[in-house]
Amino acid sequence: MTGTALKPAAGAQALLTADDVRAAAGRIAGAVVRTPTLKSQTLSAITGAEIFVKFENHQFTAAYKERGALNAMLQLDEEQRRRGVIAASAGNHSQGLSYHGTRLGIPVTIVMPRTTPVVKVMQTEAVGGTVVLEGESFDEASALYGEFGAFYTGYVCSADELAAELAQ
Repeated sequence: MTGTALKPAAGAQALLTADDVRAAAGRIAGAVVRTPTLKSQTLSAITGAEIFVKFENHQFTAAYKERGALNAMLQLDEEQRRRGVIAASAGNHSQGLSYHGTRLGIPVTIVMPRTTPVVKVMQTEAVGGTVVLEGESFDEASALYGEFGAFYTGYVCSADELAAELAQ
């Protein structure tokens, strides 16, 4: 990575630079909506500060998570694309991965706890993800990763995913 880096927190693995954000923006350009950021009069009045809100509901999946998911998948090599992506998620990350995986021809398997609301399962399957319900908690569902031979992008945002989320 090059450029001016953000100072990492204790235990952080990688530094995120302005160049990383620009590179992520270039990779995802045209595939996600460039969403508006507008001042919230209500929140500004409540807090006594100028508060701006980014309208991620304009994304296909109605969430910013699809930027990071797409950015991660665009960096996979051909073997990783062939093997697919696995992630543990019960919400927006699963839908972003599934939607863009389908667009890119990358198989996506999402592990969710059995307690996940049916609507989240249906929304993920509707955009092409294969859902595996496992365990009663997110931790139990996450333990299933090792049993799959797919490339794992992860539930927690990596530096690359964060760069994409900051990119627009």
